[in-house]
Amino acid sequence: MTDETIVPMIEYGQADEAVRAVYDDIMHTRGSDWINNFWKVLANDPKLLKRTWESLKEVMGPGALDPLVKEMIYIAVSATNNCDYCSWSHTASARAKGMTDPQLMELLAVVGMANETNRLANGLKPPVDAAFKPKGPKQ
Repeated sequence: MTDETIVPMIEYGQADEAVRAVYDDIMHTRGSDWINNFWKVLANDPKLLKRTWESLKEVMGPGALDPLVKEMIYIAVSATNNCDYCSWSHTASARAKGMTDPQLMELLAVVGMANETNRLANGLKPPVDAAFKPKGPKQ
């Protein structure tokens, strides 16, 4: 594992006003006193930093899904996409929201099985069963 980045990490003290505003919102929203490295590298492009944070805050904020479920979905996608950073980050967040090790292990078992059966279905190309498709417009 390396601590090298492709672009420099922009620390709070080095950040311009636009980046500091996003950093302040991240810390306020999370009830934290630090900025993690993902945001520090995104800060090399302040517009990308702001857009990504605003989208993440909206998607991961209050909604029809429980916050823990959202974090567990993030872990599943991160594992599938082989993103170490997001796997670590969202596992920590899910644990802070109450996820247990048995839940994590079961989640990863489901992820592994879904990946296996997806590849089998993609390779074998069975037609999708009519019973799985909606019959008409929802009322």
